Amino acid sequence: MRAYLVTSIALATVMAALVVAQSWLIARIVSEGFEGSGLVPAVTAAVTGLALAVLARAGLGWAHEVVSARAAVRVKTQLRDEVVGSLLDGTPRRGPRPESSHVVTLLGPGLDKLDTYFARYLPQLALALTVPAVVVVAVFVADPLSGITIAVTLPLIVLFMVLVGYVTRDRTERRWRAMVRLGHHFSDVLDGLVVLKVFGRSRRQTKGIAEVGERNREETMGALRLAFLSSFVLELVATISVALVAVSIGLRIVEGHMTLMTGLFVLVLAPDAYLPLRQVGAHFHDSAEGQSVADDVYAILDDDDASEGRAAGVALAERAYRDQPAPDLTGATIVVDGVSVSYEGRSVPALPPTTLSIEPGRITALTGPSGCGKSTLVDVLMGFVAPTGGRVTVTAADGTSYDLADLDLASWRSRIAWVPQVPGVLEGTVATNVRLGAPDASDTEIAQALRDAGAGDLSPWREVHEEGANLSAGERRRLAVARALLRVRRGGAAVMLLDEPTAGLDAATEREVRRSLRDARVTVLVVAHRAALVEDADVVVALAAPLGASA
Repeated sequence: MRAYLVTSIALATVMAALVVAQSWLIARIVSEGFEGSGLVPAVTAAVTGLALAVLARAGLGWAHEVVSARAAVRVKTQLRDEVVGSLLDGTPRRGPRPESSHVVTLLGPGLDKLDTYFARYLPQLALALTVPAVVVVAVFVADPLSGITIAVTLPLIVLFMVLVGYVTRDRTERRWRAMVRLGHHFSDVLDGLVVLKVFGRSRRQTKGIAEVGERNREETMGALRLAFLSSFVLELVATISVALVAVSIGLRIVEGHMTLMTGLFVLVLAPDAYLPLRQVGAHFHDSAEGQSVADDVYAILDDDDASEGRAAGVALAERAYRDQPAPDLTGATIVVDGVSVSYEGRSVPALPPTTLSIEPGRITALTGPSGCGKSTLVDVLMGFVAPTGGRVTVTAADGTSYDLADLDLASWRSRIAWVPQVPGVLEGTVATNVRLGAPDASDTEIAQALRDAGAGDLSPWREVHEEGANLSAGERRRLAVARALLRVRRGGAAVMLLDEPTAGLDAATEREVRRSLRDARVTVLVVAHRAALVEDADVVVALAAPLGASA
């Protein structure tokens, strides 16, 4: 933004000089006309100069807006890229991931609020820094008394801007939060619409959405009302200030203590001293809302830095993830040593201090009540979440030990087959989704992987809609298991991390999945609630609910 700000200030300075020149030319033309000289060469030259000044001022104003608009587009594009990159680059986070509905609102209508911030507020701020100063100096040179009057009354505009700003900031912040809540509520209703429909409660959600929407409307109208009132206050102060200058000029012209040209010059120029400040106040609402959006953006972008500072003194949280390639995990032992995860603002840790050993070639079942941190531990092992305590070590078959904090995460994940609690599905076909685990797999291998996952009834060429909208929860889970098994069979993964892989499956399909996991003969960590999966495990690790957590 530095180049934009420098250009903006330069343009504003030239525009301020043109304002002074325009006022002087108007005063010259009118005063010469009243004296009855007619269209003498001097008046003709002044009219020509005035026309050129008006055109030049309009051209610079257009250039100012173009520069501002381009700066806004560049900033929004950069911020969108950085936010998306921050959320999708796979680096571990030390805070909870933001809600998807919040991210959508932020990247869509949220960042659009920066248009008004960069295209209106900042340009006016640049004008407010240069135009009043140039005008006050020019008026003081022409008429010291009027210059002093303007210099004394200008701070009143600033004072009222500050007072209005305090109230505006809170109101615009409330409006943005109301918009975020509306997005969250609507997203939650859509996510649970099928369940609500099954239990006959979908129609009742109309009232809830209407109530949240009404609160958003009230906050929006309140912010607009405040904007109009604050603009009225600034206009009133500016009008009274210009009136003081006008009355003084009129009395002195009548008494013969001031020439008509000087009086006209000061009178025409005086409103331009207040105009930029009034415009800054009027556009302050844009800056306040844009600031709220920017705060949310930087909360995402600065998550790691802020969290690292909060976790000072904890070994793993202070260390940077490095680029050392991950070792071959065939025959490797993974040790979780006192790993814990805590989020700021939460009294109960997402994962209390946990220690366990994942032995090579064995199935380890992770059990415990909901909320005890099973899925969080899987996220730690995948490198999605950075622990705030403890560490994860990997001992390869040759006895060499590695700290997960030292390994390149892309290399580490390439050696793991992962089935999350909510499997990701892309638009395309069943085959293209299974082939994500091994892009060069043949059709025969894909069909075999589907059969091993109990999904033999799923045609590889079946069309899959966006986000798997035409697949049931069980079909999505079987597709994800097939993808993981294909990675293992192709030798791309020696470790499987499975978060409730049989949830929603019938008994026959579950038996097929259990058989395939045993036959895979790789290291398996499975989050399990169902007794059958636990019975198949070689090792069972039970996590207890964190102290203070509700049952």
